[in-house]
Amino acid sequence: MRKIVIITGLLFGFVTAVAQTKTHTDLNIMTFNIRYDNPDDGLNNWKFRKESAIKLIRFQEVDVLGAQEVLSNQLKDMSTQLQEYVAIGVGREDGKEKGEYSPILYKKDKFALIKSGYFWLSETPEKPSKGWDAACERIATWAQLRDKATGMKFFVLNTHFDHIGTVAREESVKLIQRKTAELSEGLPQIVMGDFNANPESSVVQGIIRPTNLIALFDSKKRASLVYGPDWSFHDFGRIPFAERPLIDYIFISKNIKVLKYGVLAETVNEYFLSDHTPVLVKVSL
Repeated sequence: MRKIVIITGLLFGFVTAVAQTKTHTDLNIMTFNIRYDNPDDGLNNWKFRKESAIKLIRFQEVDVLGAQEVLSNQLKDMSTQLQEYVAIGVGREDGKEKGEYSPILYKKDKFALIKSGYFWLSETPEKPSKGWDAACERIATWAQLRDKATGMKFFVLNTHFDHIGTVAREESVKLIQRKTAELSEGLPQIVMGDFNANPESSVVQGIIRPTNLIALFDSKKRASLVYGPDWSFHDFGRIPFAERPLIDYIFISKNIKVLKYGVLAETVNEYFLSDHTPVLVKVSL
């Protein structure tokens, strides 16, 4: 009987020790504009790139992915080959399957979904709509997730700002800040996407300017290790190196530690993965 008591005590101590060591959650977060499936792209068309783009996501062990310019058939390709992930999102033109998605994909074995949704970057965010002087409908997708191993919760938002509308980008900053503050409900925040603006722009500076609602930081500026070029858009290699802009970002709240930041400027043989590079960060909550 005494042996049983001792063994039980040891097991209890071991479980307690393990539980005590899991005081943080490490996450690999990626934002990736995959370029919509455009038949005019020739050898850069999605059908030539999709296998490599999808393998990259799995190879980098991405926990949460925010993708942009994703058409319905592309999301189906990704979901079919990445069955360990759950995808959240709708087409921006009708709130169903029409037009580009800005989906969030997360590992279903690692995270539980608490709640999720989407809204349009416009004066009427609750319905499909163009905002201000935007050329296209623009959408944001969000989710609250819980790490199953640690119980830690966090908020993630993925979006794609307009490429034409100057006013639309400025107003989208304010909307994203308000919605992030509201929908995150005080959880650690990750806001990512293609913002169609360089780091010195009023758009990016507006996002990282603290307000009475929210304070976000550029993950690159807070990373312990930074890797890769200072640009993220190359138009399938057509833009000269010196002129390539950084327009894809992952912003984080102050209670998130950034361990690594990388711009993955890769090709596979003669094919680009996209006209953008993925941006990957490893963070700790």
